[in-house]
Amino acid sequence: PAVQRPLRQTRTRKPFPESLPRDEKRLLPAAPCCPNCGGSLSYLGEDTAEQLELMRSAFRVIRTVREKHACTQCDAIVQAPAPSRPIERGIAGPGLLARVLTSKYAEHTPLYCQSEIYGRQGVELSRSLLSGWVDACCRLLSPLEEALHG
Repeated sequence: PAVQRPLRQTRTRKPFPESLPRDEKRLLPAAPCCPNCGGSLSYLGEDTAEQLELMRSAFRVIRTVREKHACTQCDAIVQAPAPSRPIERGIAGPGLLARVLTSKYAEHTPLYCQSEIYGRQGVELSRSLLSGWVDACCRLLSPLEEALHG
């Protein structure tokens, strides 16, 4: 008899604190009509993604809402494309990533100290998460480094 494997647990992110201010951006489909048949669109739903950003030394949550619309004639679903992020599927905005890198390399603040500082501001960012961000940023910036020293 085949042995059943336990189902893989899905990890969920800890939500950002509700006390953080939030800015909302709504992205609508580019055209008000169906790109396939030209029919009218009706509201279907929306996808929401949150990104943590650091602006003027204060955390903010940037909530991007992409509305989904369905064509009333051909049932096609139309949605604006998701905006690009520095780290694919990452929660950090460019300002926060710049702050982490500046603190680490220019101000010589270790990641465990940065984690404690952010924790005192009400945002729990683990050392391993910050380390992953630094690694991803180094990979993103490697073509620039090669161009400068190549």
